[in-house]
Amino acid sequence: MSNKRDYYEVLGLKRQFTDEDIKKSYRKLAFQFHPDRNKDKEAEAKFKEVNEAYEVLSDPGKRANYDRFGHVGADGGFARGFDGVDFGGFGDIFDAFFGGATRGHRSTAERGADLHVQMEISFEEAAFGCDRELEIERVEPCSVCYGTGSEPGSNPEKCPNCGGAGEVRRTQQGIFGHFTNITTCPQCSGRGTIITNPCRQCNGTGREQQLRKISVKIPGGLDDGNTIRITGEGGRGFGGGPPGNLLVSISVMPHGVLYRDGEDIVYDLPLNFAQAALGGEVDVPTLEGNHAIKIPAGVQNGRIFRLKGKGAAHLRRSGRGDQIVIVHVVSPTQLDKEQKQLFRKLAEIMEPAVLPDEDKGFFGRMKGSFGSR
Repeated sequence: MSNKRDYYEVLGLKRQFTDEDIKKSYRKLAFQFHPDRNKDKEAEAKFKEVNEAYEVLSDPGKRANYDRFGHVGADGGFARGFDGVDFGGFGDIFDAFFGGATRGHRSTAERGADLHVQMEISFEEAAFGCDRELEIERVEPCSVCYGTGSEPGSNPEKCPNCGGAGEVRRTQQGIFGHFTNITTCPQCSGRGTIITNPCRQCNGTGREQQLRKISVKIPGGLDDGNTIRITGEGGRGFGGGPPGNLLVSISVMPHGVLYRDGEDIVYDLPLNFAQAALGGEVDVPTLEGNHAIKIPAGVQNGRIFRLKGKGAAHLRRSGRGDQIVIVHVVSPTQLDKEQKQLFRKLAEIMEPAVLPDEDKGFFGRMKGSFGSR
């Protein structure tokens, strides 16, 4: 046997009632026990009970089943699935009866715009990092009205079109009954207020362009074309919205003799024939000044020397890359008379040129093997 109260008793109705009787009773009880208005711990259960009774008795078919079979007949439809219903559904019913009194006006929070700027830095600044200062122009709340849009001493007024709700409701009759169409108020654009005495500084917009100086920390290891995102330093937000971001695109000026290969710094070392043949010590430029390296006698074109830890800083971890020194043996293009005589004498006393074994390659080694038979 069901422990539920009689639905007629729940709504305080007699067996004979009109549509207006049940609507009037429901309005009164729903308003009394709605959880948003009644914080009593039993209010939620009573509110469910009232809605359950109304759903059954307001429907002629469900009411006929209830009158014949009691709660068993009603449980075949509405009542069995009622437990666990979210009160968001009840909000629509409540709005239909009470004109949406519990709804606030539409939020008009607006996120600030992202700003994009270009910054040029030196080759060394990109490799090691630096601190720079930018001057940017961005949208901020008006300095006179502080973002209200109204002249100081006056305030925005409630929108007469929507009554401050920020939205307009239009109820229409359709084939399935009444339905309500809710749209943003065209007069106040959803703000719920209108400016009647606009600020002379910002013409009622509540915002203006202002110059700001921003400190920018450039991390070591950045390369040309990289972008730094500085959170919250873009245009200011409005209506409680968050600010935008500042995006700084990096342009790196070229170095005179060094260039980047990722986090490695590369230097092309030119050597003449005599330096390559005799070897010796030479100075090579680095990010921290000249560095002496020892060149072995007979060094070949394309030989690579690596200076550990002399490169650019790693962008996402500690430490630095290396400096790569690439040997380029340079043939003289213009010789004076004395130099030509010396080269001729050198050519007479030197044996024919022979590639080092490691430079002969596959065909060279094959030729050598056939010639040895």
